[in-house]
Amino acid sequence: MRIPRNLLMAALFLILPSSCLVLGIEDNIPNFRWATVHDPSVTKVGDTFYVFGSHLQIAKSSDLMHWTQVNVGVYNNNPIIPNIFTELKETFEWAETNTLWAPHVIQLQDGRYYFYYCACRGDSPRSAMGIAVSDSIEGPYRNLGIILRSGYRPGEGMCEEGVPYDARIHPNVVDPHVFYDKEGNLWMVYGSYSGGIYILKLDPETGFPLPEQGYGKKLTGGNHSRIEGPFIFYSPDTGYYYLFLSFGGLDYRGGYNIRVARSKNPDGPYYDAEGHNMTDCYGPSFLEGNDPYIAPFGVKLVGNFTLSEGSIIDFRAFGYVSPGHNSAYYDPETGKYFIFFHTRFPGRGETYQIRVHQLFLNEDGWFVMAPFPYAGETIEELPLQEVVGEYQLVIHDKEMTNEIRKPVRIALNPDGTVTGAQTGEWEKKGHYITLKLDGEIYKGVALKQWHYSEKKWVTVFSALSQKGVSVWGIKTSE
Repeated sequence: MRIPRNLLMAALFLILPSSCLVLGIEDNIPNFRWATVHDPSVTKVGDTFYVFGSHLQIAKSSDLMHWTQVNVGVYNNNPIIPNIFTELKETFEWAETNTLWAPHVIQLQDGRYYFYYCACRGDSPRSAMGIAVSDSIEGPYRNLGIILRSGYRPGEGMCEEGVPYDARIHPNVVDPHVFYDKEGNLWMVYGSYSGGIYILKLDPETGFPLPEQGYGKKLTGGNHSRIEGPFIFYSPDTGYYYLFLSFGGLDYRGGYNIRVARSKNPDGPYYDAEGHNMTDCYGPSFLEGNDPYIAPFGVKLVGNFTLSEGSIIDFRAFGYVSPGHNSAYYDPETGKYFIFFHTRFPGRGETYQIRVHQLFLNEDGWFVMAPFPYAGETIEELPLQEVVGEYQLVIHDKEMTNEIRKPVRIALNPDGTVTGAQTGEWEKKGHYITLKLDGEIYKGVALKQWHYSEKKWVTVFSALSQKGVSVWGIKTSE
């Protein structure tokens, strides 16, 4: 027998607490299906998001939670570049490899899709970068040729700068990201380790670099400092271009972490929250460890962490290891910002998947990252009683390390004080939250999110200090 809706709701009113009758975010139980894509670079076509990654790993999604794998490797007769070893023969021969690293795909003004690929030997900056083109985002792509090379050896001629190649000052030509600035100019930012991160202006008609630029303009890095995976995009809310970078090493022992700087111009200079010019971010010697010299630079969004509090990390608890090589997207219809990245996980070695989180602008115009994967949430002002309570506090300090940070406990009290492992004050204005923890001021946002490992909606906050240190709070007393 089918019960009329009005009678069913009346019965529910009699037997359930009133709080259960409020239909909203708490009634939504999201689920996820992730894909395997390393170094995901996002492109949206219609209502579908695509991420292109290393080794020709590609996935797509319409809701950012359920992903379908499109391709998983570099092999003949793959759907993206079917005759890949013939099409890219010159690229593979130069780079002395049989696979591709982090690519980017963009639709140019002619309506076609331009696939910026790169191949690298791996143990040296011997790399080649080129372009392939297709009428369809999923291919097949036809090679247009190599646009940059690095790792020239003696006797092979001069590099793109017209001088002998020097890995301390010249880039490794990998990790391209191509984007339009607000004026409609086309740019490509790229680079990894070796001589740093560079930016080139491109011809919007052909997608190729405009002449007489060499490797372009250096933005940051050098002397083999561990910086790679650049991505730049513009925020219409702030008028800034944001340069995302990955510091550290990508494997589970490498301490990969995501950082960001900003500029009023697409080609810089870029500055972090402390006012550091990112062109000064490099170590002193090609042969020495440079991590301590670059660690103070950039706003750090996320690094290694776990929500497990025990002496032995519970791999079932939510946490990331070496999250990095991100891309980002702004949705002009909803005003939402998203960050796409790959990550490894505590206790699971080199296993990795993509993740998508929301980004939010704080009151100073810096991005903070939501602690949990996007589950359809929209930020709004929360009642005071939903923010007051006990929290796990995760501190993403700027040290470059493979250590997995564990949370500490704090409480946001009704009188505006903070007690527990860190003490201070807090206040909220709308969806913004400001915390003063042990003398340091953090500005961010508070919202409801789906707790990925505990499977429930909880209050969280994400905030940033003027030193570029991010903190997350996950409420435990819901």
